[in-house]
Amino acid sequence: MRLPLITLAMLFGTNVALAADKYAIDPSHTYPHFEIDHLGYSTMHGRFDNNKGSMSYDQDAGTGEVEITIDANSISTGWAKRDEHLRSADFLNTKEFPEITFKSTKASLKGGKGTVDGKLTMMGVTKDVTLNVSRVHCGAHPFNKKMVCGFDASTTIKRSDFGSKYGLPAIGDEMKLMFEVEAVKE
Repeated sequence: MRLPLITLAMLFGTNVALAADKYAIDPSHTYPHFEIDHLGYSTMHGRFDNNKGSMSYDQDAGTGEVEITIDANSISTGWAKRDEHLRSADFLNTKEFPEITFKSTKASLKGGKGTVDGKLTMMGVTKDVTLNVSRVHCGAHPFNKKMVCGFDASTTIKRSDFGSKYGLPAIGDEMKLMFEVEAVKE
């Protein structure tokens, strides 16, 4: 079950207005994770620990752009032997495809919610993905006073669309991808 992790770059579209602010993704406060059915018995959860990226955002227009890269080798499910298997050619094939990326193409964000369309690339396959953004919030960080924007987003993909077919149908095909992202204004 190749665990596609959306390259967390899923927040905004490519129509960047002149007033768009630029932000650097804060990997210590960005959490890409997933869930998938495991043999019909339970829901397995996992995460990716290493990511990087940037974004631009015009709050008034609800537009911007985002690019996020996730280190596929940083997959973590809490069990080292399973993580090793998930890195193998059976699932993510991280030797050949060490990164998962997302690049936005369009955003519609108003009132702290909306959608972001983009291109997710995993295991050398690129597919269109729509992220449902449930929250966007920007403001001065209460401790360091730097401007920060954060968002929560999710989508559901079929791992088989990206070439991950091991264990189907016993191991689920549908994967829910979730992203909590914080970015600091440059």
